[in-house]
Amino acid sequence: MSLLVPNELSLQSKAAYLRTLPSIRERCTRVFELAQQGKLEYFDYHEGKEKDVVEYCGSIIARDFGTDYSRIPPHGRWRHFDLGLNRVERLLNKWTTELGTGENAKKESSKRLVDLFVVSVLLDAGAGKDWVYHEKNTEGKYSRSEGLAICSLHMFEDGLFSGEDGQKCRVDATGLSKITTTSVAQHMQVSETNPIVGLEGRTSLLRNLSTALKSSPEFFGEEGRPGNMLDFLERESRITESGTRLVPLAALWNVLIDGLNPIWPASRTKLGGVSLGDVWPCEALKSTSFSEGDDLVPFHKLTQWLTYSLVEAITHTMKWEFVGLEDMTGLPEYRNGGLLIDLGVLTLKPNALPIDETSGLPKAAPDDPAVVEWRAMTVVMLDRIATALRTSLNLSASDLSLAQVLESATWKGGREIAQTKRGEKGGGPPLELVSDGTVF
Repeated sequence: MSLLVPNELSLQSKAAYLRTLPSIRERCTRVFELAQQGKLEYFDYHEGKEKDVVEYCGSIIARDFGTDYSRIPPHGRWRHFDLGLNRVERLLNKWTTELGTGENAKKESSKRLVDLFVVSVLLDAGAGKDWVYHEKNTEGKYSRSEGLAICSLHMFEDGLFSGEDGQKCRVDATGLSKITTTSVAQHMQVSETNPIVGLEGRTSLLRNLSTALKSSPEFFGEEGRPGNMLDFLERESRITESGTRLVPLAALWNVLIDGLNPIWPASRTKLGGVSLGDVWPCEALKSTSFSEGDDLVPFHKLTQWLTYSLVEAITHTMKWEFVGLEDMTGLPEYRNGGLLIDLGVLTLKPNALPIDETSGLPKAAPDDPAVVEWRAMTVVMLDRIATALRTSLNLSASDLSLAQVLESATWKGGREIAQTKRGEKGGGPPLELVSDGTVF
């Protein structure tokens, strides 16, 4: 039985709860329990098909890593930057040459990397199947998440996000406040023949990021710089007898969920006057709801994606250790979720969604109740897949973390099965998603 939130909680307290990491599993588990009873509105759940997903994911891990599971990197933005070339290490080496190797230099390099990762993740919502980025110095052409990552890295190096004279590799509130749709489109090489999904939404996120950075000097300093969160995290940490700095994941989550709250569109769900971000009403939960907000399901996908990415960046550069990573969930986005539909764990009920005339696929927007069900089921199924994989491989959670499962199996598997099934249509997900550039 899932945990319940006392109904007598004030709306503000309930809103605060829905912006925590534990609330994601709790609310998604409620949806899963209805699925087990066949009570979802839009999807049918086929438990017997889970073994097919586990076998498929296990085969991908074996193909790419054999039995050396320690080689599996965590899921994070870093992988996307480095497609075909070690771009991040190149940057770090360049900064070491520029800054030196002292503690202050190391921290500045880490701040720069945090700057880059924050804007890159916020620009990472699905670009659509038609957009491609041409990297001029390598002549490479990259699409989707990798294309967006590599593009954002060059935007960063070109100084698009910096308001500091003479310092290009930097993100701050002043630089972001000057960003326009035209400048973003130019750097992203957008044209009639190279369209991108959600251009306006991406630009709005960046400009809203400027406001957020200026609004939280306790996290981002007076200059409004994402990398300054390192100073806050350092204050919240402690050093062990062996000299390891331990940072509570809750401190990083506080920075991202509270400090970045102003970036989300004003149209998002509100409760008790609080804007919740990536939190949506679920039709199936209304039958078991007793008070306002009981039917809301939080995901915080981009914030979790950013958390995973920043943990890796900070751990690599500062050698700090984060405590509490077990609260993180799998990411409810279209690759992980698409894997479940493509392998039959979830099937849409007849006439649940309209059919797109061009692709012939069911079509939905991120706020569609069917998509909310799909994402909730994805969160729970990723936990179940990870557990089943560990059981089949005789591994513990420390041997094969959820972040490693996402990277080596489910996200990669979702992309590969999509290419197998819909390669002629660009290898997109099994649903035609109408994205605003801020969710998927």
